[in-house]
Amino acid sequence: MGSHFCNRKFTALMKKYHVNHLVATSYHPQTNGQAKVSNQDIKHILEKVVSPSRKYCSLKLDEAVWAYRTAFKTPLGMSPFQLVYGKVCHFPAELEHKAYWDLKKLNLNMEAAGEKRMLQLNELEEFRLQAYENKKVYKEKVKR
Repeated sequence: MGSHFCNRKFTALMKKYHVNHLVATSYHPQTNGQAKVSNQDIKHILEKVVSPSRKYCSLKLDEAVWAYRTAFKTPLGMSPFQLVYGKVCHFPAELEHKAYWDLKKLNLNMEAAGEKRMLQLNELEEFRLQAYENKKVYKEKVKR
């Protein structure tokens, strides 16, 4: 790990956003259980879509990661994509159609667009808080 992650500015940033910063040894997957679990899930996806020879594994990696990111995760109560972007994943055709109607509806009004963006950011924060709550509930359920 680089020294740029262990200084006062970075520590202050982590404290501001209530992030518990843990330092782990590089190339030692046992120290990061969540990364290990995520990598195993992606590996299982790849095993299902690649032939036994694993000849085209690198070609299918992007699709496997996309599938992992857009799949519903029970501990979060949503997909990782939804947690990051605040909305469910739409395929490009749906997205393009929705974008066209949004532009038409907003009529390129910058004030209305700004207000809508602020609402979206607030909604994103609510999604993240909900994910934290879902994670706590899931941990308690697993503990029992």
